[in-house]
Amino acid sequence: MVNAVKVYKKTAPNGKITVYLGRRDFVDTSSVTDPIDGVVVCDYDYLRGRKVFASVGITYRFGREEDEMMGVSFSKEMQLACKEIPLTNEEQTTEMQERLVKKLGANSYPFFVSIPDNAPCSVQLFSDKSAKPLGVIYELRVFVADSAQEKPHRRNSVTLAVRKVQFSPADKFLRQPSTMASKGFTFSSGKLNMEVTLDRELYYHGQQIAPTLSISNNSKKTVKNIKISVMQHVEVTMTNSLFDREVASFETREGCPITPGTHFHKTFTIQPMAKNAKTYGVALDGKIKDEDANLASTTLHKDQSDHLGIVISYSVQVDLECGALVGNLTTNLPFKLMHPAPGSDKLERGDGIEFEEFSRLRRGMSVDQNLD
Repeated sequence: MVNAVKVYKKTAPNGKITVYLGRRDFVDTSSVTDPIDGVVVCDYDYLRGRKVFASVGITYRFGREEDEMMGVSFSKEMQLACKEIPLTNEEQTTEMQERLVKKLGANSYPFFVSIPDNAPCSVQLFSDKSAKPLGVIYELRVFVADSAQEKPHRRNSVTLAVRKVQFSPADKFLRQPSTMASKGFTFSSGKLNMEVTLDRELYYHGQQIAPTLSISNNSKKTVKNIKISVMQHVEVTMTNSLFDREVASFETREGCPITPGTHFHKTFTIQPMAKNAKTYGVALDGKIKDEDANLASTTLHKDQSDHLGIVISYSVQVDLECGALVGNLTTNLPFKLMHPAPGSDKLERGDGIEFEEFSRLRRGMSVDQNLD
């Protein structure tokens, strides 16, 4: 029995050109970015000497549309790549393209469009009041025109949302992170010491994070409460702004009060999830309305040069509350939150292809989940 593989399909308003994609997530492996690969079906009589082009554009919206005034725009739009699709079947194809061309017939042609390696990853920021989504959004456009410089017309073009994503590299991030912090108190001898340790540096979306706390109270003050949070750090490079968002937290009095001269050691668990984060500016990897959208993955830098787009990082924050007059002891321990690298299983032989209209699919979903 052959399992059906879903393929994304979208047709131009005039019905003369249709685009098929086997996936919408294109992976940045930190060394190279997968090209966008698909198949276009066009009515040859409709072309009348014109050509078919495929372009990749990016919209970088870093402010709400309703806040724009006096000609100030909070978005940048640019075209990253544009190439003519050769109306032949002579190019080297992937297994998915080969199967699609065989199924769709004579007027189907495979194509590839490369995304620059230094292009930013797809990220959307939570904003329930903005008319247009905030963040970095990619679009693939396939259109018919006399030249690549000609402005595409809606009736003879197909636009599909795609994403550039990063997966965790294999055999990397194997260290066990830890941090230490201490606090002295005015007019009081001794210090409050805390060590926070994680069992590993890299966690996958949906996994629980397990910080271990080791507290030694050598001061004369008392720890009354413990708060553990997962913080998402968002850097918007276009405006050179950096802000933090809490994506999971809880408070506990377990082991409290930690009185002078005592020790406390325990491992807690906490799980950051997109559905728990409803604060403006929280970065997600899909549309806000998608129930299966995850928090945005940690951004991996290829080098030390300036990074474009929206840069994401995470840390576990621990607060020991000692009272309003003496203050808190706070420390942050960075970690990475990503998707696991997809398997390399090959497609089964046969005609197990199931077409799905592109507009009916949520952006939080990926066809990679259906290739097992």
